[in-house]
Amino acid sequence: MIESVQIIKPIRVLIVDDEEDDFILTSEQIKDIPSRKFEIEWCSNYKNAVDRIRQADHDIYFIDYRLGIKTGLDLLREPSLQQNENPIILLTGQGNVAIDQEAMKLGAVDYLIKSELNPEKLERCIRYSLERAAILKASRTNERKYRNIFEKTRDVIFLSDRELMIRDINEAAVELFGIDRAALINRSLYDFIPSEKEKKLLNRSLSDKGSIDDFQLELIHGEIKKIALISGSLESDNHGQLYIQGIIQDITLLKRAEEITLQAEKLEAKGNVIRTLAHEIRNPLNNISVSIDQLKSSIPEDDAELLNIVYRGVNRIDGLINELMDSSRYFKMRFNVLPLQEVVDHSIEEAKDRIALKKIKLELNYPSSPALVLVDLEKIKIAFLNIILNAVEAMEEGKGILQIGITSNVTIHEVTISDNGCGMSQGVTEKLFEPYFTSKPNGIGLGLASASAIIQSHKSGIRVSSVVGEGTVFTISFPSL
Repeated sequence: MIESVQIIKPIRVLIVDDEEDDFILTSEQIKDIPSRKFEIEWCSNYKNAVDRIRQADHDIYFIDYRLGIKTGLDLLREPSLQQNENPIILLTGQGNVAIDQEAMKLGAVDYLIKSELNPEKLERCIRYSLERAAILKASRTNERKYRNIFEKTRDVIFLSDRELMIRDINEAAVELFGIDRAALINRSLYDFIPSEKEKKLLNRSLSDKGSIDDFQLELIHGEIKKIALISGSLESDNHGQLYIQGIIQDITLLKRAEEITLQAEKLEAKGNVIRTLAHEIRNPLNNISVSIDQLKSSIPEDDAELLNIVYRGVNRIDGLINELMDSSRYFKMRFNVLPLQEVVDHSIEEAKDRIALKKIKLELNYPSSPALVLVDLEKIKIAFLNIILNAVEAMEEGKGILQIGITSNVTIHEVTISDNGCGMSQGVTEKLFEPYFTSKPNGIGLGLASASAIIQSHKSGIRVSSVVGEGTVFTISFPSL
């Protein structure tokens, strides 16, 4: 059986010394080191030394302090040498504490006096320097790796003190909070938590357990509202100082997707009931229609008007059934890629007479770049129109302000339609999209139900917030392309 033999590569050494005799003496002592092989090269001037060290072709470097008009310290200060992570050792003719300390500051791993050199000291110096360099390289590799994760991840990673005062935070925080990263330093996370209850629960968990795991909360800064999960733990640094390291995950889109799914399931369940009910109503309704047609030929003409009244009533009921079914089903769509700006403009055009009639002030706020979405123009126009008309009707003539805006990010486009009308209570907003629910004296309650069905069929979401006496805001979210 042939045993494998481990081949040990020779250690590549570069000696930078303008005196050849000193180079020969140092190289001979290195060669006398037992059990290791060395490949030793000589560099005799400063300029060549800069080029050779920058190339990083050697495992270790010995640099003489005296290099003509320059010194080894000057060489250590060269910016182009900073990328070379291999160990550098400074050699000098006599000891000098100041030079020793300066060399260490500039990155040299050791400082040796030529007159004291011997193979044993050189072996120990080379072995220590290479081991230390290997540890530093591994540490820097890990640091770069984790720094890259820290900077590139889409989750927010932060370091803070025990009061959640931010000490460091990654770039993902800019999108979450809408604030420049530098402006977040020395800000407390508590500043972005509006709920006092959530603040107390978060603080109690950190105080009692020293950690938090997937704590769900709402974060607000200005107009930006996010739902997030925060996890973190209390740690201790090398000086015994306690700090918190944590991660914040933005789950706003996930929660909206859950809401959309829930709304879709509710809509489908209602649709099944409505379709069954429509079928049961239409059977006797058809019988009534057929009976009217038969009776028309057998009664006096003067009495026929009564049958016409019944007939119109039948047609009205049939029309209501059609509207109800339209409000609760997924529509057959003809999708096209269009900018939301164009879609909203089409809807406003349809409503402009009603807006003008009530002397409503219209304010638009669109982004400069097209907010592209996949929509059926005719269907989504109906949805927007229903919401706009609902807002117009809620406002007082001559005092109303209708604001329509579009905002965009990488994953989502949002249209907000807000008014300064009478507003609604929470009980009303919770039922607002249900078929036949209406708070208007002459309303049928199908407009917003139909709008919701259309938006759902675009795999998009709609939500509403309202304050009685202040107004209402509808927000429609579309996945961006």
